[in-house]
Amino acid sequence: MASVDIRGVRKAYGAVQVVHGVDIKIADGEFVILVGPSGCGKSTLLRMIAGLENITGGEIAIGDRVVNNVPPKERDIAMVFQNYALYPHMTVADNMAFSMKLRNAPKVEINARVQKAASILGLEKLLDRYPRQLSGGQRQRVAMGRAIVRDPQVFLFDEPLSNLDAKLRVQMRTEIKELHQRLKTTTVYVTHDQIEAMTMADKIVVMHDGIIEQMGAPLDLYDRPDNLFVAGFIGSPAMNFVQASVSVDGSGHVISKQGDALPVAQFGKAKPGQSVVYGIRPEHIQLSDQGLLSDVVVAEPTGSETQVVVRLNGQDMVCVFRERITAKPGEKIRILPDPTLVHLFDATSGNRLN
Repeated sequence: MASVDIRGVRKAYGAVQVVHGVDIKIADGEFVILVGPSGCGKSTLLRMIAGLENITGGEIAIGDRVVNNVPPKERDIAMVFQNYALYPHMTVADNMAFSMKLRNAPKVEINARVQKAASILGLEKLLDRYPRQLSGGQRQRVAMGRAIVRDPQVFLFDEPLSNLDAKLRVQMRTEIKELHQRLKTTTVYVTHDQIEAMTMADKIVVMHDGIIEQMGAPLDLYDRPDNLFVAGFIGSPAMNFVQASVSVDGSGHVISKQGDALPVAQFGKAKPGQSVVYGIRPEHIQLSDQGLLSDVVVAEPTGSETQVVVRLNGQDMVCVFRERITAKPGEKIRILPDPTLVHLFDATSGNRLN
């Protein structure tokens, strides 16, 4: 196992900059997820760690060794790809053992490592099968087993669950997290799915247009997003945003452009009259007789909760209620944002104010 230190790393394709001076410290044994929309530079950064992309500027160190000019095979890393990359003519056991055979490792050692990895991943009964005889989840386990057999200092995962169905993704998330807890190997994982990031990571790095927007523990990003981008990206359903201005009478409200008084407990750096973006998560909106009268647009019961889209003077907002409600489209309900859980952002810069 080893730490990974990314210092001022840049990547350019000709005149086009895709990664702009990224700095990340990944501790030994930490599970770090790079998350962001398509084109944000997360996969490019992972490939630079792996040595599959050249670095335009900066340094990457694995352990105490700077690896900028070290070939991928000498970096002591193992990578799990989105498309599994299994050899179709080889059995599960041969696929898992292939990298060790290339290194001319003793047969006894190869067999022992394959058996150990198969035991960890529940593949003991599948070792004689071929990839075509496996389900998507089983193929992904084989790809992970191939990585485990190498016993690397660092695991790299490049969107490994994106080809799986929803139920299997949930199962594999649990298995990958459990695997990390057992092996304690430093792991860098790339995904565009913020639910994967929230449920699996020790630390999340949110990227956008080649820069880091925010880095921290999952709940820190959920509770205190630094800016509008992170606030809108982390959380599902996404945070509601309302254009507003801070009241000048000290009433503890902001006034939306539609004229609604929206409650706020802490204003932070926001000043009276300042233009702000009022953010409230759907799960932090309550039903209240003292709330704002709004029209129900869509109601989606899921059993454990009900997701409701309401229209408040032309402003659509998503609400998630734990209790079951009978409101139907066209009816009216009163909603009240929890003032202690409101987020205020500067309307110009998008930076957090409270």
